[in-house]
Amino acid sequence: MMDEQNNNKEQNEQLDEETLFIVSQTFKALGDPTRIRILHLLSNQEYSVNEIAERLSLLQSTVSHQLRFLKNLRLVKYRREGTTLFYSPDDNHVMNVLEQTIHHAQHH
Repeated sequence: MMDEQNNNKEQNEQLDEETLFIVSQTFKALGDPTRIRILHLLSNQEYSVNEIAERLSLLQSTVSHQLRFLKNLRLVKYRREGTTLFYSPDDNHVMNVLEQTIHHAQHH
């Protein structure tokens, strides 16, 4: 009973500004169809910018711009192999939200 009261108390507390900002930026990231397509593709395996552009029929500059946005939010990360960067998801929580939302939309 005490744990339940503590949980309710924590949920009723105000969110700090940093948390609000991060949450709103995350939803902003997920509010763009191109970023959704990129994240969904990366949920299966890592890809280079060129591979993402080719698979999604996007310009390389568009993919680079969107990946920079996602990287700044720590939603994607990269590893370097020679001169090529390979991107993959960096936040499983957000990827789970994305996949659940996609599943919801497909079965709605």
